[in-house]
Amino acid sequence: MTESNKSSVPVLVERGIRFAIVAVFVEGIRRRKPAAVVNAAISLVGTFVPRILERVFGTEFRPWQRIYVESAMLTHSVGMLGPYDDVWWWDHLTHTHSATVVGGAVHIVSQRRGKDPRPRVVAAIVCLGIVWEFAEYAIHFGAKRLGIEPILVSYGKADTALDLVFNLFGAVLVVLFGERMLQNLTSAD
Repeated sequence: MTESNKSSVPVLVERGIRFAIVAVFVEGIRRRKPAAVVNAAISLVGTFVPRILERVFGTEFRPWQRIYVESAMLTHSVGMLGPYDDVWWWDHLTHTHSATVVGGAVHIVSQRRGKDPRPRVVAAIVCLGIVWEFAEYAIHFGAKRLGIEPILVSYGKADTALDLVFNLFGAVLVVLFGERMLQNLTSAD
């Protein structure tokens, strides 16, 4: 494989992820699943966040880092078409994956400010996880009262507890591997 082909592979993967999210959006419309449509639209926007951050902060993500963030958007979108209900581990995967993305962002900001990222990563993931679970419950409850399909679903106390555990697992992964995996993004300008 030539050098130019190697550099185009990540771009093709990123386009493939975006195409797949658009496919989820279209399938959500076809199935009349507003949750899939809304989540795919938000996820598609989320795939551009790494490029926006690169421009705003004058930094450069490694290709795998962009793909990692974007694939979190894809797994969440695909989940809205059925895997959240049908695949027992899908929710655990997406919570861990999303927690590593958010925890990675906290790690980068903490490092750039000269602070120890470890307690901040754990605290941010725990707090944001709790806020997310309350939002999930409130959206589900509100939609049910209005007689519409919720864009987020709460599956009960056991699911909430497991979501928080897998969020924490994602935070621990960032604490253990963030220093090495995010080194290119942590140096202050």
